[in-house]
Amino acid sequence: MLRLILIAAVVSFACRYMFGRWPWDYLSNRSPTREQARFKARKLLAVRAEADRKDIIEAHRRLIAMVHPDRGGTNAQVHEANAARDLLLDELPD
Repeated sequence: MLRLILIAAVVSFACRYMFGRWPWDYLSNRSPTREQARFKARKLLAVRAEADRKDIIEAHRRLIAMVHPDRGGTNAQVHEANAARDLLLDELPD
């Protein structure tokens, strides 16, 4: 029994080391819902739920000015800001 526990622990740590995730993380399906993604995008851009196209674009420009790599930000932050803008603009009624 002790061998089984030891083998499970070694396999778990090996999985974490090689793939960056614990084995039980692969079993859970924790993908964010569309509503959670919109909430996160609004929070990132600091806009209200009723924001129009102009508000979203202005908020995106302000955020990009802060997180641009030339100003000490990272490419990942720029990509995240662009994704948030695109998501919110796609959700607007035409």
